[in-house]
Amino acid sequence: MKYAIAKIVFWITGWKLDAPDELKKQALNTVTLAAPHTSNWDIVYSLGAFWLMRMPVKFLIKDFYMKWYFFGFFKWLGGIGVNRKQRSNLVETSARILRDTDFNLMISAEGTRKRVEKWRLGFYHLAKQADVDISLGYLDYSKKSAGLLGVVKAGEMNATLDEIEALYKDVKGKYPELYNPKIY
Repeated sequence: MKYAIAKIVFWITGWKLDAPDELKKQALNTVTLAAPHTSNWDIVYSLGAFWLMRMPVKFLIKDFYMKWYFFGFFKWLGGIGVNRKQRSNLVETSARILRDTDFNLMISAEGTRKRVEKWRLGFYHLAKQADVDISLGYLDYSKKSAGLLGVVKAGEMNATLDEIEALYKDVKGKYPELYNPKIY
């Protein structure tokens, strides 16, 4: 059903999926960056891309959206509720979940739709701790294209971040002025 929903949404809005088969195979069970994140529409196209690729995906979301009055909608989408006010070791917990299951964990490295000076690096530490790769999901609103830019090993931190930054440099978010492609 999710595949059909994504197919309809992409068809109506004129978006296309860009995910070569070899990348899809490499991207299974990874920490997946979703960038740029400048609009609420990003979740629609990001999830749609994963559903079209038929890849299992979960994502972190404010625990408010996991309340009973949403009738499990965000859980059905793949949401994992996070209480951002309570200090917890989210990286360690997420790494354990990734090691014990078989899905992609989609993370917005910017952490917000607003412009930030640098990305949050939890995705890198999570990939290192879970011993998984980092797949680079993208949304390019200028081309109406969603998919995968590549899969990167979480090696030496600066080299890994430089490689990721280079791959995202030409991607345009819905609101380009809110996106800072500089990771650190």
